[in-house]
Amino acid sequence: MSRKMKRIWKGVAAGAAGGLAGAWAMNQFQALWSQTVSSGGSGNRADESATIKAARTLSEKVLGHCLGEREKKAAGAAMHYVFGTANGALYGALAALAPKTRAGAGTAFGAGLFLVADELMVPLLGWSKPPQKYPLSSHAYGLASHLVYGAAADEVRGLVLRAL
Repeated sequence: MSRKMKRIWKGVAAGAAGGLAGAWAMNQFQALWSQTVSSGGSGNRADESATIKAARTLSEKVLGHCLGEREKKAAGAAMHYVFGTANGALYGALAALAPKTRAGAGTAFGAGLFLVADELMVPLLGWSKPPQKYPLSSHAYGLASHLVYGAAADEVRGLVLRAL
């Protein structure tokens, strides 16, 4: 295997670890936000989160299984961590290929992920209403959450990469 391919695979592995950590950090940030926002709102966009809707879609369309009420929360959490890990792996590969991808110590990646996933793909897939149907505070919450994700993912990616 060439040196470049080894560097990319190390980037993928380190990025996946970073993405997992970033997804955890994002959850912690959102829990803190929910506790501190005076309105009591967490920025949630629907009664059923997009991660639960994604898990339900995957389960029904791919596995032919309709999620029960007790399964939804765990499936939604699993979807969040799988998505975070996969995007971290992508980030790790991109950072190995083009270091400028790390702009803002991962926050540019986090912001881009927010725009592509939350603002574009989730509404297009029908897992949320269109972005213009939400207040600015909801977008601020989503962006801030993804900035935390990106910064944590980059920090852990760097630590793991140095350990490899």
